[in-house]
Amino acid sequence: MKKGILISSLLCAFCAFSIPQNSVVAQETSTLTPAELEKLYWERIQEKLSIYTDADVKFMEDMIVHHSQALVMSQFAPTNGASEEVQVLAARIINAQLDEINIMQRWLLDRGLDAPNVEYNGIESIITMLQPAKKDDGGHMSDPSMNKEDAMMMHGDMDMEGMDHSEHEGMDHEGMDHEGSDHRMHMDHSEHEGMDHDNMDHSMHMDHSNMVGMLSLEQLAELRDAQGPLFDELFLEYMIQHHTGAVVMVEELFSYDGAAQGVSTYKLASDIQVDQRTEIARMQQMLNERVVSSVEE
Repeated sequence: MKKGILISSLLCAFCAFSIPQNSVVAQETSTLTPAELEKLYWERIQEKLSIYTDADVKFMEDMIVHHSQALVMSQFAPTNGASEEVQVLAARIINAQLDEINIMQRWLLDRGLDAPNVEYNGIESIITMLQPAKKDDGGHMSDPSMNKEDAMMMHGDMDMEGMDHSEHEGMDHEGMDHEGSDHRMHMDHSEHEGMDHDNMDHSMHMDHSNMVGMLSLEQLAELRDAQGPLFDELFLEYMIQHHTGAVVMVEELFSYDGAAQGVSTYKLASDIQVDQRTEIARMQQMLNERVVSSVEE
């Protein structure tokens, strides 16, 4: 019964933020059973999640791939004799961008869309398409991965402290049941734009190097093989290039009419833009210091 009251309260608050005739909705839902209220609640959640544009989807898909290459670049630092300063920077990049990759994958899966999951074999990328969970008989996604922060963003400043999120916190999309389908691709991204994903050969080899800011295979190989001070300089130079590309991708997203209107989408894109610009400035300073030091020597 307590759960039914909670769902009823959430639904009414949700309707207050999204439907002008909230008094009518409240009257209509007052006679529903807890199970019916829960079903209606999740239907409203799914309706809210369904508001997005093709530009939003493309941004999430491309940024997952883009961020994944930054992880590979950063993972070279400990084994290639990078300075302590560069290793700290690389570790920070890994932590931040891995978190954002998880957020973007969840964003896609929660909307019933496939989500790229990128792994690297050396410097060659392998993309597995994660698939969303099926809807259950209760009328909502069987595992929507809705955490407290997402719910708060969707409900404004409403108090969500009483809501039970135990089913969703700490969810690992890597372990999700994706219906046994393994869409494993060796990709590079020169042909990424305009691709027909439905008819795509999932074993095809592609090149990401034409995605803005992405390193070519030659640049990745050069970074992989560099050691010590040379690695530091190449890492900073190439990560500035890479981060600049991410900033451009955010600017392109914001340029599309109707894109990035969702609270979570706008917040994610804005955070990426601010973080990448801040790190670009820091890396440029680090690179300049190394150039000056080498000249003095």
